[in-house]
Amino acid sequence: MTAEIRNNWTLDQVNELFNMPFNDLMFKAQVTHREHFDPNQVQVSTLLSIKTGACPEDCKYCPQSARYSTGLEKERLMEVEKVLTRAKEAKEIGSTRFCMGAAWRNPKDRDMPYVIEMIKGVKELGLETCMTLGMLTKEQALALNEAGLDYYNHNLDTSPEYYGDIITTRTYEDRLNTLQNVRDAGMNVCSGGIVGLGESAKDRSGLLIALANLPRHPESVPINMLVKVEGTPLDNVEDLESFEFIRTIAIARIMMPKSHVRLSAGREGMNEQMQAMCFLAGANSIFYGCKLLTTGNPDEHFDQKLFKKLGINAEKGRDYSDETKEAALFEQINEQTKPKEKEMFYPA
Repeated sequence: MTAEIRNNWTLDQVNELFNMPFNDLMFKAQVTHREHFDPNQVQVSTLLSIKTGACPEDCKYCPQSARYSTGLEKERLMEVEKVLTRAKEAKEIGSTRFCMGAAWRNPKDRDMPYVIEMIKGVKELGLETCMTLGMLTKEQALALNEAGLDYYNHNLDTSPEYYGDIITTRTYEDRLNTLQNVRDAGMNVCSGGIVGLGESAKDRSGLLIALANLPRHPESVPINMLVKVEGTPLDNVEDLESFEFIRTIAIARIMMPKSHVRLSAGREGMNEQMQAMCFLAGANSIFYGCKLLTTGNPDEHFDQKLFKKLGINAEKGRDYSDETKEAALFEQINEQTKPKEKEMFYPA
């Protein structure tokens, strides 16, 4: 029976999923997953920090905030050519999507031309493009879409009720407005959250409800396990129990059947068995590479070995370089075959 696409989940219904026997929940998630995806394919992305540190926001989990002393070296916006070099390297190791993140509250007008050149350059390499630059205005979202950006990442982080305990410098509504601007511009949405922030089980349900009850489900839903960084306010928060994280992955899959659910930050602290359980629960996207912005991530060779053990293949993406060449060829053919003005009319 095909899983219903819903946008009207209630707290009681999601709590019921969290309270299911683990084996029953995993079975339900796996059945849902197989209805919409090849269970042995995982979408692979690479994430690069194109501007690091000195962020004015006060997100309590983030070492890039200028408010915390974490020893992070601040960096200016990377040069376009350096970004494209890293994108080429990402493609060589098997990534199909290149994600670029900047530690900004929102991009400034002076930054947009460089960002747009990055998008165009990465697309020409044949990769899908994704960016996370903070809040976006409608005009900025339209400009990114016109440049060819495929995905925009803007996480909700946690439930609306717990959000104020984690971030005070922007509101939940600010985040929702950015997601709407991205949708209205015609781009795909990448939005998820972080668990292990010291939130309650009710808050984990609330996060998934906020995502699944959007007018349209995000195409990509990253589920992050908090990576504790010394110097941030959450560096001593209690670890989230592993099975609770796997349950969160499974319920995200059930609630958003057609979305790619990304096993994101925190994988470096997970053994092979836990990651395998997450794939069984419906996770079908990961980041390759040794670093996610500023925090550690398993080396791509580790992932390739795990994929081989599990019989998993990297999902093939569209080759945008071929697409660009094909569009140019069609345009040339159309120009050559278009009737000349004098041929468009004949004596009646």
